[in-house]
Amino acid sequence: MTRPTALIADDEEGMRQQLRSRLQEAWPALEIVAEAANGIEAVALAGQHQPDIVFLDIRMPGMSGIEAARMLFNRCHLVFVTAYDQYAIEAFEQGALDYLLKPVGGERLKTTCARLQALVGQQPTNIERQLSQLLSQHSKPVAAKREYLRWIQAVVGANLRMISTREVLFFQADEKYTRVQTEQSEVLIRKTLKELADELDPDEFWRIHRSTLVRVDAIEEVTRDLRGRQMVRIRNHPELLEVSRGHTHLFQQM
Repeated sequence: MTRPTALIADDEEGMRQQLRSRLQEAWPALEIVAEAANGIEAVALAGQHQPDIVFLDIRMPGMSGIEAARMLFNRCHLVFVTAYDQYAIEAFEQGALDYLLKPVGGERLKTTCARLQALVGQQPTNIERQLSQLLSQHSKPVAAKREYLRWIQAVVGANLRMISTREVLFFQADEKYTRVQTEQSEVLIRKTLKELADELDPDEFWRIHRSTLVRVDAIEEVTRDLRGRQMVRIRNHPELLEVSRGHTHLFQQM
């Protein structure tokens, strides 16, 4: 029997790797035949590999996931992958569009995989009307893109160390200082967590606790401890980070 096939499209390599890993766990029989970094690549690779399913990040450079979907919806089954975006989620839930929230995992992924297993081999649903509505929402004019903090300055002994925010796994308040954790080391800086939260890109760093900011693509998984608290496990780091009640909506699939 032919294995079902899928293509993953996301401009963040870490997100593609995470989704591939989660799909392997939730649906071992699914074969990932290609990965794309933008909508243009997604359309080209879909034409080349003819996958049964395409997982599309909504916001990608060059051609968005929605624009790519309008070229693919009658050729394969589509699943949008998106960060928390309330109006988009409402649009999905009112129509025939399927979606996953980042970071991908939990019961929502299992439900989506079960639904896709039943759909593979069938003609994809005509979702042109829903896609047109979604595209019109995402095409509305937006303000000029804000410049976010890209470098952290830390005094280490007599030296000034420059740390790219791409290296940071998480920030954590530590009395008068803020702890900056990377895979290789940790340093303390005097900038407060509130200042960092205001200066960092909210699509890249999520506040999961009043004392913790975590890099989204550094999240390996979210679990629950014996007390029912959500706990974030960070890639290549042993420490578990607690998600406070006020921030559990970030992982609402659980």
